[in-house]
Amino acid sequence: MATISSWESQGNPKLPPEERLRSYALLFAKSVVPVATRVPREQDLSAAERERFNALHRELVGLRDGVRQQATSSALGGSYTFDFESGPITLVCPEAPAEGRSPLAEEDNPNYTRLYKYADLDALIEMWGHVRASNPELRTRHVVPSEVSADNLSGHLILLGGIAWNQVTGRLLRVLDQLPIRQMSVADLADGEIFRSRDGREYRPMWEELKDATHDAPTKAELEAFQAQDAWKDDTPRELVEDVALLARLRNPFNHSRTITICNGVYSRGVLGSVRTLTDDAVRERNEAFLANRFPGGIFGLLLRVPVINGEAVTPDLEIPENRLYEWSPEEEDE
Repeated sequence: MATISSWESQGNPKLPPEERLRSYALLFAKSVVPVATRVPREQDLSAAERERFNALHRELVGLRDGVRQQATSSALGGSYTFDFESGPITLVCPEAPAEGRSPLAEEDNPNYTRLYKYADLDALIEMWGHVRASNPELRTRHVVPSEVSADNLSGHLILLGGIAWNQVTGRLLRVLDQLPIRQMSVADLADGEIFRSRDGREYRPMWEELKDATHDAPTKAELEAFQAQDAWKDDTPRELVEDVALLARLRNPFNHSRTITICNGVYSRGVLGSVRTLTDDAVRERNEAFLANRFPGGIFGLLLRVPVINGEAVTPDLEIPENRLYEWSPEEEDE
């Protein structure tokens, strides 16, 4: 009764956790509500009951998330997508190739610094600060793919970076069959992987030649060592002017009461652009409102344009249609 009272409190109401809403949807999905106290299992539902369960669950989660958005949009520093009711929360960050690391990444170095073995540090620091500020009481950690444990996989997961340096992202993209977006290697790009939607369309970054550059062409070995092969075409340097980002939120396949958020890009600018879509103060509130209205169920996948100006990734504004290259939600597939 104390739990229910906290949900109904007029002064300081608490939102019911999603797993409790799921239990209610399971209970009332049955044609005859069971007398026993045990909640029915989803696999025991008939086809009609399963359809009713999905509809009830979406409605309850939508109502809860609508209330949460109203509360958080008016609170300074509040978050919607990254405001979690329970933990743990694990950020999985790519591991930099050994040949590209600082000597300080070696554990036998007296000045060993663990973060030197991380890639996409800009995205990690941006996301880490935002998630910790939004969830000060929840256990939050960051790991590289080789450190991911079973406990991590059963909580909220935030995956940073692409399939080349983050094996967990690659593995989960294969598990998450419902997401109609895949990342894949192509022969003409050595340092990044493009995106392909289920309809066969490909989404690639944009480069421009630096016609006035006077740099001597580096050797192939030098380019490989710095992961910079794509920045040169033959002997001509190129400038990355637009990356592609993937921003997706899905149910965790190992625990449906938790979520997986994927912030990915062809290159690191795309990863950072994906993260800043929901952390950048300049556009975060508008972007959160767009997602709440466009994807009321909270499950979505977006491919976004990330312009790069003077080397800086420009945060996508979701209200600008040209920034949204591809959009998906499971609700639209069911229609």
